[in-house]
Amino acid sequence: MSVAREERQLISDLFDEWGPDEPTLCGDWTTRDLAAHLILRETRFDAAPGIMIPAFAGYTERVQRGIAARPWSGLVAAVRSGPPWWSPLGIGFIDNAANTVEFFVHHEDVRRARPGWEPRAAEAERDKAVWQGVRSLGKGRMGRSPVAVTARDGATGDEVVWKSGADPVVVSGAPGELLLFAVGRDAVRLEFDGAEADIAALRSSARQF
Repeated sequence: MSVAREERQLISDLFDEWGPDEPTLCGDWTTRDLAAHLILRETRFDAAPGIMIPAFAGYTERVQRGIAARPWSGLVAAVRSGPPWWSPLGIGFIDNAANTVEFFVHHEDVRRARPGWEPRAAEAERDKAVWQGVRSLGKGRMGRSPVAVTARDGATGDEVVWKSGADPVVVSGAPGELLLFAVGRDAVRLEFDGAEADIAALRSSARQF
């Protein structure tokens, strides 16, 4: 099973176990709202642009509210089953490209919204796939950082420059922790090496997903 598909099943398991009214790390979204978002991006291509483009956000929000109003069991089943047959997101390599980061991050958004969370143990295939997100998505998301930043895999020592410049802040940790930080999550376990003021500026900078 691919990492994208495994993360899909894991978040679906949490939805089943915890129910529709749990908090997430996605602002004020509950698990119901998050499930509706995941369904929208795979089944309502007319509304998906509003996820990224503010001009269309109102329409996207209305469609998402409509999806969220469906029975919870049906929402979980729709997330678990994946894209409909006609969607290109169901094709293996497209699914991997589009959904590995999406489902990893949102799975952690559910896991880490409860007190007492702990990072998951290292897993070679998952960490390799997530590191690709650290390399590609991290560069894009951290481009507006107020300071230079280098991400370092704490296990392998591999590095990627998120933003070039002199005296970068070096952020070290597991690939999943680095990815979550790059897309705006603060519930992470990382080490920061650099000037104190630069670290503070980086940690308070706008990061979003």
